[in-house]
Amino acid sequence: MHTLGRLLFGDLPRSGSVTLGGQRLRPNNPGDAIAKGMGLLTENRKLDGLLLPLGVKENITLAALQKFATLTLINNRAEAEAAGDYVQKLAIKTPNLRQRIRYLSGGNQQKALIGRWMLQDLRVLILSEPTRGIDVGSKSEIYRLIDELAHQGMAVLVLSTEIPEVLGIADRVLVVREGQITAEYPRAEATQEKLIAAAAVAAPAQGGA
Repeated sequence: MHTLGRLLFGDLPRSGSVTLGGQRLRPNNPGDAIAKGMGLLTENRKLDGLLLPLGVKENITLAALQKFATLTLINNRAEAEAAGDYVQKLAIKTPNLRQRIRYLSGGNQQKALIGRWMLQDLRVLILSEPTRGIDVGSKSEIYRLIDELAHQGMAVLVLSTEIPEVLGIADRVLVVREGQITAEYPRAEATQEKLIAAAAVAAPAQGGA
């Protein structure tokens, strides 16, 4: 699942493209993806997302430092205010913005990463296994955030192997096997039985009869 997210985000070579609102998006690299309004949260937040030695503030504002830059300096007050706004908005439990993010719970770490991308004014957010390794209460908060982002007009793509999770949050479900889409269901028609059956179907042969 991590590979699919990286493919869509331009981090791995591939063919194909992403179409949003009739506009074709085909990022050549992660920097290009961000410039085109795309963001990615991988399932391994500690390896691919968090800067564990740094504080909550730095982890939230990392991808948007240009917003706080004045010539060669960073406006620390504006940066702290922006990070503080997202700590409140996302209900991130931390004693202060200087707290090293390694000491936060998994759910609060994940919310900080979502806040990082929300600062970017994204059009597309890709979430790979967004609730892996977090407690039940934090899962509900993450689901609420996903729903809010979708209602605000952001395209949210959730890559998940947890069928109950998919059925609970998705408006449209696509089943992918061996790099091919084997089924697509609107929310009202998706069931666990259908998704399991579609996942077991062999992908169509490339160029086959």
